[in-house]
Amino acid sequence: MEDERSVVALMRAMELDDEVVQRVSRLWGKSAARNDGRTHLLLGHLLDTAAVAGVMWDRYVAPAFRRRLDEVSGGRGRLWFMWVCGIHDCGKACPAFQAMDAAEAAPVLAAGLPLGRMGVGRGTRWRHDVAGAVLLRPRLITEWGGEEAAGWVWPLVAGHHGSFPPGGALTPPRGAQGRGVAWEETQRGVVNVFTRSVGFEDLADVRPVESLRKAEQLALSGLIVMADWIASDSSRFPGLADAEQISFAGARRRAEAAWERLRLRGGWRNLPLPETPTAPLTGRLGVQPRASQRELVERAWSMPAPGLLVAEAPMGEGKTKAALAAAEVLAARFGLDGVFVAMPTQATSDPMYEQVLQWVRTFDPELEPQVALLHGRRRFNAWWRAIWDGKPRPDADGCGCGDDGDRRETAGLVDDDFGAIDEDADYGVASTPSPMDQVADLAADGPAHWFLGDKRGLLTAFAVGTVDHLLHAATRTKHVMLRFAGLAGKVVVVDEVHAADVYMRQFLVEALRWLGQAGVPVVLLSATLPPAQRQRFVDAYLSGVLGTADVHQPVPEPAGYPSVTVAYAVEGRAVAETSSKAVQPWRDSVPVRLGWLPDTEPGGARVATAVRDAVADGGVVLVVVNQVDRAQAIYRELRDGGFDGSLHLLHARLCAAHRAVRTAECLRLMGPRAGGDRPERMVVIATQLAEQSFDVDADVLITDLAPTDLLLQRIGRLHRHSGTRRQAAHQVPRVLVTGVAHGADGTPLFLPASKHIYGEWALLRAAALVSQAAGALAAEDGDGAGGAGWSIPADVPGLVARAYGDAEICPTEWDERGAWERWRAKEQSREEKAEQYLLCRRREWAFPTLEGLHYAGSRAASEEQLDAVVRDGDLSIEVVVVRRASGGYRAVDGTWIGVHGEVDDDEATDRLLGGLVRLPPRLTNAARTELRPLPGWADRPWLRYRPALVLDEQGATPLGADRVSYHNVLGLLVERVAR
Repeated sequence: MEDERSVVALMRAMELDDEVVQRVSRLWGKSAARNDGRTHLLLGHLLDTAAVAGVMWDRYVAPAFRRRLDEVSGGRGRLWFMWVCGIHDCGKACPAFQAMDAAEAAPVLAAGLPLGRMGVGRGTRWRHDVAGAVLLRPRLITEWGGEEAAGWVWPLVAGHHGSFPPGGALTPPRGAQGRGVAWEETQRGVVNVFTRSVGFEDLADVRPVESLRKAEQLALSGLIVMADWIASDSSRFPGLADAEQISFAGARRRAEAAWERLRLRGGWRNLPLPETPTAPLTGRLGVQPRASQRELVERAWSMPAPGLLVAEAPMGEGKTKAALAAAEVLAARFGLDGVFVAMPTQATSDPMYEQVLQWVRTFDPELEPQVALLHGRRRFNAWWRAIWDGKPRPDADGCGCGDDGDRRETAGLVDDDFGAIDEDADYGVASTPSPMDQVADLAADGPAHWFLGDKRGLLTAFAVGTVDHLLHAATRTKHVMLRFAGLAGKVVVVDEVHAADVYMRQFLVEALRWLGQAGVPVVLLSATLPPAQRQRFVDAYLSGVLGTADVHQPVPEPAGYPSVTVAYAVEGRAVAETSSKAVQPWRDSVPVRLGWLPDTEPGGARVATAVRDAVADGGVVLVVVNQVDRAQAIYRELRDGGFDGSLHLLHARLCAAHRAVRTAECLRLMGPRAGGDRPERMVVIATQLAEQSFDVDADVLITDLAPTDLLLQRIGRLHRHSGTRRQAAHQVPRVLVTGVAHGADGTPLFLPASKHIYGEWALLRAAALVSQAAGALAAEDGDGAGGAGWSIPADVPGLVARAYGDAEICPTEWDERGAWERWRAKEQSREEKAEQYLLCRRREWAFPTLEGLHYAGSRAASEEQLDAVVRDGDLSIEVVVVRRASGGYRAVDGTWIGVHGEVDDDEATDRLLGGLVRLPPRLTNAARTELRPLPGWADRPWLRYRPALVLDEQGATPLGADRVSYHNVLGLLVERVAR
């Protein structure tokens, strides 16, 4: 029971022997050398952590999880949560830990606790997290009446430093754990007095009445880590070296003050049910519900248990707003406290972040600072800077200023663009690790900057970010429990879910299993989802719900398109349903004319000619190609040929500032609110950045051949907005497919980059389906007239199903079977590669506890390498482009940055970071060897780990075997140096 008694008074009330009282009172938990010069006793830290857990229960933990802990503990969830969080460091009561600091060890020795032959500093051989499990496990088995309850609790203690060891690791070196009466009584005393301090009668009284499921255990473990990290902040919890000053009531006051100072909070906190079924759409989002949106929300209302919803609808149908509305319903019905929206790329995350901000404000304006943007370039999002970094708001709604006196900057979180669509035909990206683990908070009211530390982003109530964050929560990496805890109290929405390639899909499927077992509702969105993927996602989620790895619940064929599939389980019975009646799409299907533009030349001359022809009498053309070099070449052809019109180039090798400006300009001229700004003649040449979630409207699409679903995504940029005025020649949307040519034997020839990225089999099947609509690919240039074309969106699900179905659809001479066998062998190899990083081995999925979850760990040595774990590829490096100038350096925009690269303020830092650009992966090794941050960046956290690409006064520099330059229009240029 909480009171003001010190732990010393409590121990005496418990009638512990005076020697035991003295020994327990001398054990240290935080050394003065590492705790701002003040020793903090072990019991003080245990009680601080328990007190933080109590505040988390009241103000942070989702209602659904509180209910589960109440069920597990027999109605004492809050008390039990405090105990399990606080007991985490009991293993510090052992010689191995107590001997680690000579100054701290002296009082322990003086109290009569032998430290044996370990020697000061040698305790690192025996970790205190594992020591805690060794100390606690036999007592739990004895006092809880068996292994069942103890078996899932001890790994929570053993894993609080980020990894769960196997039971075989619980064998301490000789003398490390402590033997003899003195140590045994002291260790028992630590556990007993902590347990009584929190409010239980004794350890037997703590016994849970049932077990949490494994995914729930993982979420609980993450909350334990969160409580520990908060309570370990010496600036909020200064050390107490006198046990007479330590009490649980005092710890509670410290925890309350720290929570207020850090401004931590949860999200909705018992969100009420909407007043009417469609209120989340009409009242909250201000939309007149379309049939597909209404269908998704109605399904969220009707599901009897948390489950999976898969919404398939045409591009531009309003799926994301419907998903937010469904998330509100699911959260209110099932007790969730927030939402994570996972987007395929950084570029798509930014507009979604602004949309979620507006949505969250409708619940409570004070929730706005709880919305986090999770990607490595969030610093360039004006709204994020306004809210989280005290900058002026984009809409001038208040100054957005805070007290800068206590603010420190932090580097971006781990992530980058999602999917196997890298323009340079290489997979995998890397990010910059955060330079600090903790971030100071602002003195003025504002967001909780604690959440900006490493691995903490998902712990915010509302988050928008790249899907990498979801995938990372399904990897067997250190502190994965912290990431998963951030998902477990939320509704998870994944947009453009089809974008995951076969490698990344392994982690998505693994995440769905764990989320299903944790009772987390998930909403998947796609316009072009193959039926086999839909089935696999359903099976994965249900396997989690049912706790077995081999669930297969056939999904009925949807009645039409759009459609919604739901999957859940009731009383151990799996259910998978789809829309029972056809749902009317928002827009009627329109014919799209398809034609061929045979071209596999790298120069882009043929494409440039076709562009000129397409806009001869006006119009807007979008060109989407599969490689940056090809996009740059086409732009050059048009520019040097004197193109008369608005010409734009957009790709991933533009620096951050240029890419942001151009994206915004394209949206202004071609977006839904373009109106009179839409030019008479305009051409945008882009890479896969324009493939999805790029809300522009083009009259004509010229695109390199891509797999069918991605080709349809590109077609989704055609005639996208109602009311757009078009010339007579462009009343019917038209597509020219290029990047392919007629081979001598009749088999299509593909661009090498396209073949490397997508594989020959998918391209052959796409070519076959295009041929059926546009006529056969001829040896001569096509005239663009095309054939019967496709009806969009009506034909979309059928085309995707055929593209990824089992039936052969290519002419015999194309050797489709051979291409499929080569593709399948490569895909199987990639699947096997992904399995070594998955959170759980298939044969261990049904294991009831977290014991041994990190049986082999991940090969990811650092946060910087984590992206490569979920992306299957070589690391690439993001660099800051600077130009050497007389007496110093200049940023890309010309800003002077000093003799050694010094920057004086945030504004100059922003300008400098506008030069961020990602190098092609083939330059990674050379960049690691040759590039370093400038000396003047050492005291700027956003810069100190960023390599500088220093260009000479001619704007170029050698890098490895290449010559690298940056052109303000073309972007990064890489030329192989002749030898």
